Amino acid sequence: MTILTRAAFTKSALALAAGATLAIAAPLAAIAHVSIEPGQAEAGSYALITVKVPNESETEKTNRVELKLPTDTPFTSVRFVPVPGWDAELVRSDLPEPVMVGESEITEAVTSIIWTAQAGSELGDGALLLLPVSLGPIPDVGSVVLTADQTYTDGSVVSWSGTEEGAEKPAPVLYINDEPVGHHDAAATDENTHGDDDSHDDNAASDNAVAANSSDPVARGLGIAGLVAGLAAVVLAFAFRRPSSK
Repeated sequence: MTILTRAAFTKSALALAAGATLAIAAPLAAIAHVSIEPGQAEAGSYALITVKVPNESETEKTNRVELKLPTDTPFTSVRFVPVPGWDAELVRSDLPEPVMVGESEITEAVTSIIWTAQAGSELGDGALLLLPVSLGPIPDVGSVVLTADQTYTDGSVVSWSGTEEGAEKPAPVLYINDEPVGHHDAAATDENTHGDDDSHDDNAASDNAVAANSSDPVARGLGIAGLVAGLAAVVLAFAFRRPSSK
């Protein structure tokens, strides 16, 4: 049987901890993207959504964000909520072709909103920018893609415009008549889980626990990271402990 020296054991423990950390960091980084909340709205309504912009660079800051609005199903009412330290501009443009909204023919509309950081208010590493916007009336369609361009202080631009499944830089999507991606049929789930009245009470607690754990990938990832850190600490403590004197 091969016996590891203390140095070799310690090196292996550190490698295991580092590998586990990278495995956790990958899915956490994947969920850090520009998004909107809520991601659903009712046709004909005026929705207040929040554009959530995380800064993903450790060296540069976000100083400009542009949210592009659809031209085939334009919003006739677009309003922004002022955000301290950031200037907002509504950009109106001629539409590629006239669009009927209700009983009115629309030839121009707000096609993008541009937020620009004032000096000293740029978004740094680890920060999250919240940009509230009112849009309406919501068109009676399946969904609306709202692409976003995020500009950094070095001039680089990240375009959140991917619409294919598993896109590296996914575009924010406002779901209207379509079912959101990854959303399960609540009615079917409820029927399958609670079809028997006698089992409803027994399963309620476990169902709630599963829902809470699965609905927040960030919290789940941080929890796993804590477990890995604790394991690494135990392993290193064992590796460095002094042999007891006899």
